[in-house]
Amino acid sequence: MKITFCGAAGEVTGSQHLIECGGLKILLDCGLFQGSRAECRAKNERFLYKPDDLDAVILSHAHIDHCGNLPSLYRQGYRGPVYCTDATADVTNIMLEDSLKIQLEDARYLEKRLPKSAPRVKPLYEEKDVRGIVNRIESQPYDKWVQLFSALRIRFRDAGHILGSAITELEFEEKGTIRRLVFTGDLGRRNIPLLRDPATVGGCDVLISESTYGDRIHPPTSDIKAALLRIIRAAVEQEGKVIIPAFSLGRTQQVVYFLNELTNSGQLPAVPIYVDSPLSLRITELYRKHVTTSLDAEVQQTLTADADPFGFEHLRYIASQPESMELNRQSGPFVLIASSGMCESGRIVHHLKNTVSDPKNTIVIIGFQAENTLGRRIVERRPYLKIFDRDYPLNARVEILNGLSAHADAEDFKWWYECLAERSGVGQAFLVHGEARAAQALSGILKDYCDEDPIIPQFRQSFEV
Repeated sequence: MKITFCGAAGEVTGSQHLIECGGLKILLDCGLFQGSRAECRAKNERFLYKPDDLDAVILSHAHIDHCGNLPSLYRQGYRGPVYCTDATADVTNIMLEDSLKIQLEDARYLEKRLPKSAPRVKPLYEEKDVRGIVNRIESQPYDKWVQLFSALRIRFRDAGHILGSAITELEFEEKGTIRRLVFTGDLGRRNIPLLRDPATVGGCDVLISESTYGDRIHPPTSDIKAALLRIIRAAVEQEGKVIIPAFSLGRTQQVVYFLNELTNSGQLPAVPIYVDSPLSLRITELYRKHVTTSLDAEVQQTLTADADPFGFEHLRYIASQPESMELNRQSGPFVLIASSGMCESGRIVHHLKNTVSDPKNTIVIIGFQAENTLGRRIVERRPYLKIFDRDYPLNARVEILNGLSAHADAEDFKWWYECLAERSGVGQAFLVHGEARAAQALSGILKDYCDEDPIIPQFRQSFEV
């Protein structure tokens, strides 16, 4: 078995891992690199393999850093299947449409600022590429072994990360021997609202595990709900705005669910709350569609008294651009949730431009912020933020609430690895989708369950296992 790490190796973006075994070439995820524009553009345009040589793509979930470059794969000749869960198939369609829209908007924005003689700025892919790859998706249920090829069968297990996310078990047959590989995708947390806990799986010859938060322990989610209440109450007193950059997929629904609970309990002040993202509205509709089949027991209990955990008084979903622009002229207090989660594109960038310099306002960061993103510069509390090529002083308060992360922390990983090892152990492990500090810390936990010391691969590295 040969494994080549084509993304999310030594960093938390661009998930892509090429597996060659049993005469097959299987790609795990095909995500967009996000961050520095020039560097990421180069990585997104050039694959480390020939797309038309692949036999299949297996998609762990529909976050853009895992699915966002699938249309480029199609554009460059791939015509094979893309396997994922039922819910991931639904969400991927919407996420890729939105990714294309953002690329077209960015291209138009850049062209306005370039000399007329400069080469035309093109998006990575076109609508025909999005439609082409979506038509290649073949959804599969959780917990059922599926024979994809004579030399490969797979099974999806619930990863507990976002709607439809999956841990993938792959069993290759090579020269009469079964080689078992487990890919965590992005592993979720235990006891997180909305989603079921990650499923446990049996041991394996090879483990590819994410490591985003392998160096920390998240605070309880109950603390996050209390923190949101504290922040919103303070904003009401000061007539300020609370700006929450949130991924449209997963994080927005978590925040809305918390605010719904606070409303039902009578604790939340009667303050306007806006979700300014057409994408978030579409994704929330999918959460409603899969509410009884994919969400946890707590949600099922909520449904007995509340028919819609994603809608309540004072909450309004904003669809049109004029309505979004009007929010920048509206005085506080109010709460605004908008994408993108790392503040690199979308409506949140415009809202930050209009709010970061006012000390009455609060920016609430609720998720991981990759290096070289506007979100990371906010976390670092840089004195000035470059937004649309202009520097704005950061005078607004910054609150960082990591407890809402949908990624496993060190204790979750330890629990999951223990369950994995109980059933036959782990041969060789690779830690991906993490910065160096997090991966190194997690390696110290994981090595107790492996035959060999875990490896932290870097971009372009290949290994024979």
